[in-house]
Amino acid sequence: MAQDTDVLSIDRKGTIVHLTLNRPEKRNALNDATIAALDGFFADVPDTARAIVISGAGGHFSSGLDLSEQVRREPLEVMAHSRNWHRVMEAIQYARVPVVAALNGAVMGGGLEMAAACHVRVAEESVQFRMPEGMRGIFVGGGGSVRIAKLIGEDRLMEMMLTGRIYSGAEGERIGLAHYALSEGSALDKAFELAERIAGNSPTINQFIIHAISRISSMPPEAGLYAESLAAALSQTGPDAEEGLNAFLQKRKPVFR
Repeated sequence: MAQDTDVLSIDRKGTIVHLTLNRPEKRNALNDATIAALDGFFADVPDTARAIVISGAGGHFSSGLDLSEQVRREPLEVMAHSRNWHRVMEAIQYARVPVVAALNGAVMGGGLEMAAACHVRVAEESVQFRMPEGMRGIFVGGGGSVRIAKLIGEDRLMEMMLTGRIYSGAEGERIGLAHYALSEGSALDKAFELAERIAGNSPTINQFIIHAISRISSMPPEAGLYAESLAAALSQTGPDAEEGLNAFLQKRKPVFR
């Protein structure tokens, strides 16, 4: 398992791994070192982990790409930088276990792109969801044109980027940027509550959910339905299905291995 770095803290709480973006003086702007630390962790998620929580230190989730590293880059360098972000965000989206994001303060640009790669998003009312790239003279490069557009629609994403519009936590929940909108100071507790619930599921089914659904949604309907049947056949003939059904019939909580 990857160790703590200057930019990413890693803690274990039972079967939950807590990742904390740790650049509070920069509102947790995502520099190359942070992306490398995330890459290292998601390449080696502990076998005993059942869920992951990501939050930010110092009152903000992430203000986005660290622009101080981006002032002078050649086109091919920018292309390689963007493709590396795509690879790391995909590692989050298709992690071995579900990822819950606890969102507060700034969730902007690259920070929102990373949040969109997480499977469950919990936002406090003070959250500022924003895509300010138009005002910075840059285009998104961390997967937002695909993932955020999938969450809220391409039309709404275009308006966000053109105008720099800010959505609050409640507004973000309404349009699909978050699944929960909560009062101040409660996002992290809620994220852990949800992570504990997720960790109690069948690990096999959690993997099917986070790996299959997004892929099925991009398939033609008939191919998607066939893939669904394959996932159903694999899941319903394994030990987790037997344990889950027996627990239901015996009116007890299932214990998945």
